[in-house]
Amino acid sequence: MKRKFLSIVFLFSFLISLSSCGGKLPGGDARKFPPNPDERVRKNIEEGRGFRLMDNIGKTGSGNFEFSSSNELWRATLDIIDFMPLALANYSGGIIVTDWYSEGNNLNEAIKISVRFLTNEVRSDALDIKIFYKKCSFLESCAVTQQQGVLVAELSKKILTKAAIYKKQSKDKDYKPYIGSVRPKDD
Repeated sequence: MKRKFLSIVFLFSFLISLSSCGGKLPGGDARKFPPNPDERVRKNIEEGRGFRLMDNIGKTGSGNFEFSSSNELWRATLDIIDFMPLALANYSGGIIVTDWYSEGNNLNEAIKISVRFLTNEVRSDALDIKIFYKKCSFLESCAVTQQQGVLVAELSKKILTKAAIYKKQSKDKDYKPYIGSVRPKDD
């Protein structure tokens, strides 16, 4: 009996605390969204806030992984620097860092590239690329310097060009307009 009384008191105090939070329950403002559910679905999908649950039914394959593979800049960067070993590739942090890379037998010189993604949009200011050179006279005395110039500009141009190609391909292939039972508005 005491346990039942305590649970009722707890429930009652919980409901009072909810109603004292400004009188608003969580959720959206009904004045900003259409009352028709089909129109709300169409609007949410057009604005990128929705997803299509039934699109993958009937497709064969091991799965549809779209997190980093759907980001054109990320894919293009990995394709351009694929010859270099990666030290760090953090998609959620938006950074790719290669390990030191030496071409051929020249062990006294190495290069390291760091690419930060400032935005997911394919545009000229989307990338922050840093290139570091390491020159060693002996294995223990090395000088590391950051270089700016032609190589940074060339790398940025190649990544953006490839990302633009990927973006065009994904738009052509994946575009599916929402076809729902949207009823016409009654005026």
